[in-house]
Amino acid sequence: MELLEILVLVVSFVVLLILGVPIAFSIGIAALLTMLVSIAPEPAFTTLAQRMATGLDSFALLAIPFFILAGQLMNRGGIATRLIDLAKSLVGTLPGGLAYVNIVACMLFGAISGSAVAAASAIGGIMNPRMVKEGYSRPFSAAVNITSATTGMIIPPSNILIVYSLASGGVSIAALFVAGYIPGFLLGFVLMLVAGVISYKKKYPVGDRTSLREVLRKFLDALPSLLLLLVVIGGIIAGVFTATEASAVAVLYTVILSMLVYRQVKVSDLPDILIHTAITTAIVMLLIGTSMGMSWVMSYANIPQAFSDALLSVSDNKIIILIIINLILLFVGIFMDMTPAVLIFTPIFLPVVRELGVDPVHFGIMMVMNLCIGLCTPPVGSVLFVGCGVAEISISKVIKPLIPLFLAMVVALLLVTYIPALSLWLPRVFGL
Repeated sequence: MELLEILVLVVSFVVLLILGVPIAFSIGIAALLTMLVSIAPEPAFTTLAQRMATGLDSFALLAIPFFILAGQLMNRGGIATRLIDLAKSLVGTLPGGLAYVNIVACMLFGAISGSAVAAASAIGGIMNPRMVKEGYSRPFSAAVNITSATTGMIIPPSNILIVYSLASGGVSIAALFVAGYIPGFLLGFVLMLVAGVISYKKKYPVGDRTSLREVLRKFLDALPSLLLLLVVIGGIIAGVFTATEASAVAVLYTVILSMLVYRQVKVSDLPDILIHTAITTAIVMLLIGTSMGMSWVMSYANIPQAFSDALLSVSDNKIIILIIINLILLFVGIFMDMTPAVLIFTPIFLPVVRELGVDPVHFGIMMVMNLCIGLCTPPVGSVLFVGCGVAEISISKVIKPLIPLFLAMVVALLLVTYIPALSLWLPRVFGL
């Protein structure tokens, strides 16, 4: 029966994806069909509905709509322009300076907004025309924007780390947030390294030298935006408020910043911002609900235990197991969005790595960094589609310049996987 349930789950899910059924509905339908193998229709429908509702009944998930709203306000509030100006004053004079500016600005904006798609859209919309005007190739500028936008999923605050905390059974959100800093900066650094080499070989232009006075002026202009990170993460670490309460503080801060300080958002803009926030939240919550339903179905069918036994029968070597898990997640990331992937595969892989002595915080950062690569790959890579749309270029033309940047992301992933201190040093310093 267990094998039959696995077959029904996998085959139905894959067929639905091939037919173009939206991912949330594919997950829910596949979970329901799997339940119908061993449960009568009426209790199957009732149980799945209950599990979906129960999965959403979490105080920690309240942070997601608040962070989404904060990201929407930032996107409209003129923050992207100020972060780009700051990044240009810092790294614009280096060879291939605008590529560095793109990466640094995406890291800053992604960290503040917590959204890779928002970073690709906001920063890409400004940087791509600038880079093309300065002589950079359009495919290269799009590739840099697409890959660097994913750093915002690792550098806190990050919605996907909140989702991982839920899926893992309560790993500290504060510890996950703090753990994301060094891996996020590492990812940005390796992308800058590769972009710099490509820019040097292609002889892309170098920006004008910026005076110290100008750097200071740009920094002070962007400082109110950067302080959001200090307020949110500092408040969580200091124990002033929880991650959920921090998300509400982030909304209040961005409202004041975008409406009163920068004056880029008007009261008349708020209904549209709230509608976009509600739509995005609904999509994310539907994904979470159906994914939690599927996760329960897999537990009911004893699939995680069977998978764990099968994986540990291959090897009990931590290095080998982590390679296998990374390869599986890289494959999964190509076809599945991050949220359902984290919710479905965390209960499967976390018991395995725990048995091998891997810290859940370290594994969470590794998993999210791995799935970030999938955001940049077809056929479901949301950041890839947004980045190409903003750059007004086809996906086929971006693939070639993406490859070396992909390899840089894989190198960063391997470093984070096999050097746990990159993820765990900061949480230990702060006693999290």
